[in-house]
Amino acid sequence: MNKKLMTEYVQIIIGASLVGLSYNLFLLPSKLAAGGISGVSTILYELYALSPALTQFLINLPIFIIGWIALGKDFSWKTLLGTFWVPFMIYLTADFPYTVSNPVLGAIYGGLILGVGLGTVYKGRGSTGGTAAIAQVVKKFTGLSSGYSQLIVDGLVVTFSIIVFNLELTLFALMCIYITSKTIDIVQLRTSATKLIMIITENEENIHDMISDQIDRGLTKVRTIGGYSNQDKTMILCVAEQQEAVKLKRIMQDKEPTSFVVFIDASEVLGRGFTLDKYYGQKF
Repeated sequence: MNKKLMTEYVQIIIGASLVGLSYNLFLLPSKLAAGGISGVSTILYELYALSPALTQFLINLPIFIIGWIALGKDFSWKTLLGTFWVPFMIYLTADFPYTVSNPVLGAIYGGLILGVGLGTVYKGRGSTGGTAAIAQVVKKFTGLSSGYSQLIVDGLVVTFSIIVFNLELTLFALMCIYITSKTIDIVQLRTSATKLIMIITENEENIHDMISDQIDRGLTKVRTIGGYSNQDKTMILCVAEQQEAVKLKRIMQDKEPTSFVVFIDASEVLGRGFTLDKYYGQKF
C-alpha cells in the first residue's frame, strides 16, 4: 500500500471517528435528526429505543451496494471502512459521560464536528455510508459540491422528522445540516488558507524582488495593457499563505503604493510549495 493510499485510509478513520462522536455527544442527546441515516436512527431511537449503532449498520448495507455499483471499487472499499467505523464508534462512545442536550449548542457544535469529520472522510476519497454515499453519487452526476449535495439529501430526511419531533427541534436540525455542509466545503477546499495575489504594475522588477526576497514565493508574469492609460503593464500572479500575503501587503503599501493589487481567496492550491515540496530536492 503506497503512502498516499495509507494517508487516505487514516483520514477516513479519523473523520469517521469524529462523525460517531458528534452523534453521541451532540445530536442524539439534543434530539436533532440532522439528516441521513443518523437522523433516521435518532427518530427510531425516540420511537422504539432501537440501538442507533445497529440501526445505522443495517440500513447502510444496501446503500453500500449502491455505492459499489455507482462509484467504483476503490471508493467502495473505503466506504466499507467508513460504514463499519461510524457505528463502531457510536457503540464504543454510547455511554460517554459528557453530552450536550441543549439543541442550540448541539446544532452548532454537533454540526461543526460532523462537518469536519465528513470533510476529512471526503478528502480521503471515502464515505461514511448511508446518505453520505448517496450525496457522493449526487455530486458525481450533478457536479455540485460535496457540501451542497449533502445539504440536499439530508434536507429531505430531516423534513420528515417534524412528525416525531416538534417544529423547533426540526429547525435546529436544519441549522445543524447547514453548518455541516459549509464546514465540509471549508475542510475540503481549505477556504482562505491561501491567497491569490494579482499585482498590476509598471515596476515589475521591484515587485519580483519583493516577492522573491521577502516571502520566498514563485510568481508568473503576464503582459497586459492598461484600459485607461493604454500603456504596457505587467500583471504578476503569486499564490501565498495568508501570513505571507499580509506581510507582502504591508511592504507593497510602503514601497509600491501606486501598484494595483488584488487579494483573492484561493480555495485549493496544487503544486510546488503547497502539495509538493517547495524546492526541487535542495536541502537548506
